[in-house]
Amino acid sequence: MKNFLRTLGFICACATAGFSATADATGLEQLKTFLATTTRANGVFTQVVTAKSGRKPQQSSGIFAFQRPGKFRWSYEKPYPQLLVSDGATFWSYDPELKQVVIKKLGSAFGSSPAALLSGQDLERNFLLKEGTAENGVEFIEATPRSADASFEHVRIGFVANLPVSMEIHDAFGQVSLLRFVRFEVNPAMRGDIFRFSPPQGADVVRE
Repeated sequence: MKNFLRTLGFICACATAGFSATADATGLEQLKTFLATTTRANGVFTQVVTAKSGRKPQQSSGIFAFQRPGKFRWSYEKPYPQLLVSDGATFWSYDPELKQVVIKKLGSAFGSSPAALLSGQDLERNFLLKEGTAENGVEFIEATPRSADASFEHVRIGFVANLPVSMEIHDAFGQVSLLRFVRFEVNPAMRGDIFRFSPPQGADVVRE
């Protein structure tokens, strides 16, 4: 779980704007439509992390909120709470069990993170994008980061009706993290303070 959180630290939640289905649209076309029309969303996700070692897959679930550019709130609810928050400039990671908050600047690393694929920021400069193979009505794209410092090797995103429904992230250690987006509320009204975080009293604060 901890390794995945480091890998996925800048993951941004994703959303749809309620588009009508376009059966003939390729994965890349659906990605472009999604980026052009979505500004914010919230919803529910599930996650399964599978290790190359063959250990039992780790399952978790939670809720998210996202607003472009760069703002997100990613909250793991089960089985263990973990909160990831960004206001577009600063990133907070809070582990209630450890009572620890890690604070860092988003910096240039955001450009080559999986989050950037859904934020639409300099995609061609930061990623090699190509069509994936469609499966069971889902169109896929595959993205490989151009930066040698990226925290993952490649990511596969599935689209249905211009909506991302899954994200499969492969890291350099053979670990695969599969996220499925269960529910979306499209372009809802949001309080600005949900993308800010104040460390709880008594928490250990680490700045990187």
